[in-house]
Amino acid sequence: MAMHVLEPSVRPTSDDAPRKRQHRYLRAPEPVYFPESEEVPETNENLERRLALYQSLKLEIAASATIGSDQFVYWDPTTAKKRLAPDVFVRLDRRHRPFRVWKIWERGAPDLGVEIISTADEGEPDWDEKLARYRAAGVGEVVRFDAEDDETPLRVWDMISGDLVERSQDDPDLRRCEALDRWWVIVNDEAIGPMLRLARDREGRELLPTPDEQAAKAREENERLQAEMAALRAQLESARAPKPRKRRS
Repeated sequence: MAMHVLEPSVRPTSDDAPRKRQHRYLRAPEPVYFPESEEVPETNENLERRLALYQSLKLEIAASATIGSDQFVYWDPTTAKKRLAPDVFVRLDRRHRPFRVWKIWERGAPDLGVEIISTADEGEPDWDEKLARYRAAGVGEVVRFDAEDDETPLRVWDMISGDLVERSQDDPDLRRCEALDRWWVIVNDEAIGPMLRLARDREGRELLPTPDEQAAKAREENERLQAEMAALRAQLESARAPKPRKRRS
């Protein structure tokens, strides 16, 4: 039988502390493997809703937060079975950097997790089980959006004393995103239908734009300025033009 001589991974921090001896072990350690992806179906509508929310958040808060979308979130370093894959999640106080998987024991629990319900979720755990996973992971605020639910399309849970508690539907601040200090808004897209977005104001007039929406707004503003400049030039040229002299009879 092969013997493995290994040093403990944790060593004394003080130079004066005695150095731990090497030991012989019967086998090498087997690190837990945490998969980065898994093939799951996703409708085009769900993809569009997820990307619009992710891209608008990234454009708005990437300087002060990390934003994830559909990556695995692991909360138990001893097993890869305990995981989530939120459609969108946010961890505050960490400037956005690309990552493959999110390990809570290394990066901390997300402050916000968003689930966009889709007809392709048939292979997913039921909602009660998924909510239990969010609770175990310590996610601070959980949002569930179901575009096909006419009565309660938006549901929100807050972490209170270690428990995820759902807000009442008659709460006047039901749509307030406490984690981000913004407001949830449901907007209707002609092609996609209802979409969950965030706004800077309660009424939803200051919608967080996607990069495409921001570019389109910039083009419109540029066209408006160009039109104003053209009108101003026309006025100046008209004022400078010599006026015809009147003939005396």
